[in-house]
Amino acid sequence: MKIDFVSDVACPWCAVGLNALEQALAAVGRDGIHVDLLFQPFELNPQMPPEGEDADEHLARKYRSTPEQRTAARANLRQRGAEVGFNFGTRSRVWNTFDAHRLLHWAGLQADGGSAQRALKHALLQAYHGDGRNPGAREVLIEVAAAVGLDATRTAAILDSDEFAADVRASEAHWHQLGINSVPSVIVNDRHLIQGGQPAEVFERVLREIAAKPDKSAAEAAA
Repeated sequence: MKIDFVSDVACPWCAVGLNALEQALAAVGRDGIHVDLLFQPFELNPQMPPEGEDADEHLARKYRSTPEQRTAARANLRQRGAEVGFNFGTRSRVWNTFDAHRLLHWAGLQADGGSAQRALKHALLQAYHGDGRNPGAREVLIEVAAAVGLDATRTAAILDSDEFAADVRASEAHWHQLGINSVPSVIVNDRHLIQGGQPAEVFERVLREIAAKPDKSAAEAAA
């Protein structure tokens, strides 16, 4: 079974959804269901400047939310995060995440079965949503990449160039063309879509249902 996890480092519900999905994967894995998990790029704020924007101002402008609504939403997010083992900290600004996606793309090219990409994704979500750090800052990205075992010198070289920029943009365009407009979006075997930061039991139920009914081949599906 292949799962594409389309998400943005800037998305708090992606942290909730990933942890819940991994709980589900652990459960189905005990029954011999093997899953390849791939992380795909999506930018909630592709035009965000490098200096970022105040989080409250950004949310108020983008979603027309009131202070009371934002307070309630954060409380709900903290509760849902705690349920899946993710502790949200204070995020005072919204940042550009394009360079983070370039590093995630590079990490996905490592010959390690996806472990580096997965570790980097978790570390970036923790850096931003847990620790309130800028996931677009060069020094933060180098530190985080090195902490999960990626080469710091190679990381710096990527950040100081436009390497993998075209790959990330092409991937983002691909998912947009398929109708993905919100994250997290979980696509199973290129056919089944699960959207939002669902509870672990929802992910588990759907994954078991898909595993019990093998997909048709691409040729059969197109016939």
